[in-house]
Amino acid sequence: MLRSDQMKISRFSSHALSLPMDNIDTDQIIPARFLRTTDKDGLTDGLFNDWRKSPDFILNQETAKDAKVLVVGDNFGCGSSREHAPWALVAFGFRAVVSTSFADIFKNNALKNGLLPVIVSAEVLAELHRRVVAEPTLQLTIDLASQQVSFPSEGGAGGDVSATFPIEPFSKKCLLEGLDELGYILSHDAAIAAFETAQKAKR
Repeated sequence: MLRSDQMKISRFSSHALSLPMDNIDTDQIIPARFLRTTDKDGLTDGLFNDWRKSPDFILNQETAKDAKVLVVGDNFGCGSSREHAPWALVAFGFRAVVSTSFADIFKNNALKNGLLPVIVSAEVLAELHRRVVAEPTLQLTIDLASQQVSFPSEGGAGGDVSATFPIEPFSKKCLLEGLDELGYILSHDAAIAAFETAQKAKR
């Protein structure tokens, strides 16, 4: 079971990193040689390990420090179903990934591990990539309760640009309350115990 601080997402602001590539698969996110461990700690070095051999890669830049949002291309997390992919992203410090679409298995694994997959339109994604590259300190605000991602308009004269993103209700509830699936079941421990007692009495 994950700690509540590893799972809980409500509202946060952070600068973001731009990785504008489509079809980034799980083997690129975390190469297979890093899958020998079942420990979620220590996976930071494995994240995009092959790409990080280039000193110009975005995770090697000073702007990567303390970034909680990764803005990527379409169909992020395709390929194998390895749960280590969201583990590594969370270990690095990311709490949300923004794309136009995610592979279903990756999306489900992410939601179970405290990583929020934020789906926006192609127009909003293109604007985010452009702004993040031009303004590395640009603050994105992600509000799970209202299901909105927002950032200041260019020049700051027009207020914030915002977009609504979808999320399945059960996953939203778990993230807002800081619960994984086991934690959700345990949160109903009293009701489960009462039901079992009633069933024993009937028998």
